[in-house]
Amino acid sequence: MDEIMRRRVYGADHDDPDPGPRPGRVYRELVGGPLDGLLLDVTGWTAVALADGSALITEIGSYGAGGRAEYGPRVNEPYKWDWRGDTP
Repeated sequence: MDEIMRRRVYGADHDDPDPGPRPGRVYRELVGGPLDGLLLDVTGWTAVALADGSALITEIGSYGAGGRAEYGPRVNEPYKWDWRGDTP
């Protein structure tokens, strides 16, 4: 758990002195692709949304500013979301 608490959360401001996870929140680990290693706050997401995954805005993907990186749950480890590719 200590390793998770030191990780950066997707969407946290780069100037934030504490960009890590917050107590009481629910996270998924992003694996592979441009957002590898970040945590995604999924607190309050529905079961359907968690099963579908998400296309996350990123400037460092294949399509540059405004592009998205698609991530979805791993079959046997749903708390890890694997990169599925980039979209414009």
